[in-house]
Amino acid sequence: MTTLHRAPDPAPPTTAPASGRWGAGRFVVRVVAWVVVLGVTGVLLAAVLLPRVAGATPFAVLTGSMQPGLPPGSLVVVRPVEPEELGVGDVITYQLRSGAPAVVTHRVVGVGYDGRGELSLQTQGDANDAPDPLPVRPVQVRGELWYSLPHVGRLHVWLTGSQRDQLAHVAAGLLLLYAARAFFTALRERRRRLAGSETAS
Repeated sequence: MTTLHRAPDPAPPTTAPASGRWGAGRFVVRVVAWVVVLGVTGVLLAAVLLPRVAGATPFAVLTGSMQPGLPPGSLVVVRPVEPEELGVGDVITYQLRSGAPAVVTHRVVGVGYDGRGELSLQTQGDANDAPDPLPVRPVQVRGELWYSLPHVGRLHVWLTGSQRDQLAHVAAGLLLLYAARAFFTALRERRRRLAGSETAS
């Protein structure tokens, strides 16, 4: 007698649950959104709010005389300093003429005193071949470099002071709103999971 063997049914194709894919996608979107919001807020805090709180002043770098450390488009934040405390190697922002709005950010390459006993600073751009032709007097010094932010100087040039303040406040408000939304979304999902586990039991 011939025995017939029935072929096994083919195994169903393995697929990932759609909910799992969507959950992973939402998680990635949330992470990216948090990174963007935190990054923008951090830049605005460093460029606008922190200098104001610390009594520092932000300036935009417009030329390449301090490359590669401070290329054009950088934002330099300088804080007040006693000129007598400056030494060779310090980076300062100073007025081209006392009381004039135009300023330059260069490195101190020499410290001395003039014939009247007044402090005199010799400066030079890192990318320049020679020192600046005129010495810097203490009254011209606006401050010493505290920190710098690449590319942010372009935004500093485009916006007025009030516009920068408004942008910082808007970014801080958006960060708070996004944090509140994320909190309540996580709370709602937790309650939904708890309700589902109680129903299953």
